[in-house]
Amino acid sequence: MTGPSDRATGVQADTEFVGPGVEHDEHPATSGHGSPASDACSVQWDHDGTSAYGTAATAAFFVIVEQPGPWGRDAARDSHLDHDLGAELDARTSHAGGRFMLVRRPGGHPAHDGPRHVLLAHTGARADDAWLLMAEVDDVGDLLGLDWAGLARGSRALVQASLPGSRPAEPTLLVCTNGRRDVCCAVRGRPLASHAARVAPGRAWEVSHTGGHRFAPTAVLLPWGQTFARLDDEAAEWVLAASDSGHVPAELLGPLHDRGRSSVPGPAQCAESHVRLETGETRLAALWADQPEATDNGWDVMVTHADGRRWHVAVTRVPAGRTRPESCGKKAVDVLEHRATIVEAWF
Repeated sequence: MTGPSDRATGVQADTEFVGPGVEHDEHPATSGHGSPASDACSVQWDHDGTSAYGTAATAAFFVIVEQPGPWGRDAARDSHLDHDLGAELDARTSHAGGRFMLVRRPGGHPAHDGPRHVLLAHTGARADDAWLLMAEVDDVGDLLGLDWAGLARGSRALVQASLPGSRPAEPTLLVCTNGRRDVCCAVRGRPLASHAARVAPGRAWEVSHTGGHRFAPTAVLLPWGQTFARLDDEAAEWVLAASDSGHVPAELLGPLHDRGRSSVPGPAQCAESHVRLETGETRLAALWADQPEATDNGWDVMVTHADGRRWHVAVTRVPAGRTRPESCGKKAVDVLEHRATIVEAWF
């Protein structure tokens, strides 16, 4: 596994261009391994070893639609998916507490019509409650008939009833590759997604946006919403293999790679990830964090283990003492990190 300092060099890659009439994406990073510029946002954050704790995008569930062809910065509204339909699905998903994203098969991106894969994942306040469904639809508009309340509550039965043909799916890795949002995601994410798809066919996709360009390559593991930073080919293999039994790789515990589970807010993500590292617990369903309670200095979070152990964790968000751009081409801002301390434990 390469460390942050090992990836802090490289040459400038071509930026992605998606223009009118472009039917597929020919970014050079779709084959081979791209190298980001030495001043790329993810290279700077790699070099610093900045903590990724508590940076997973918060979502109780995911609605994910296969959409081949080019994506714009706001992929739901700027792709070959009908603009109004994409906007409506995005709005309904967000209103119910979820996250709407587009995916496509790794490699070349020819635009084509025909049935589309759909992934519906509920992350579960406790990872043991998480589930993932897959379906193929001829008309993406059919998703407007989803049981949105059922999705928000995590009722798999109601959701399946509202989407005929949906069925349970294996754990799936979504790698962020949208260079229109940040070139680091394209240069670093696309080779990773291609490798993951070769290792586990059907279980790895390119995804339009996970947030956290500065931690590229970044990926989300469904159904749990477990989000990773700074992955490489070997790490992706570890994730896919461990997820078969509901685990995360021991090698990826800790603040360099563990961004947290999306079902809880950032401070709770940080607390859960910290306890996971301290205990070496890799089983996703074994730990869960309660909602954070605000304090004068940050947050208090209770983390529980399935065996009955509990931890009181104090979480703060503090300046790291440096400025860095959070995305390529953006102005540098103060870097803030979530930090966790176990105050008390019960065994």
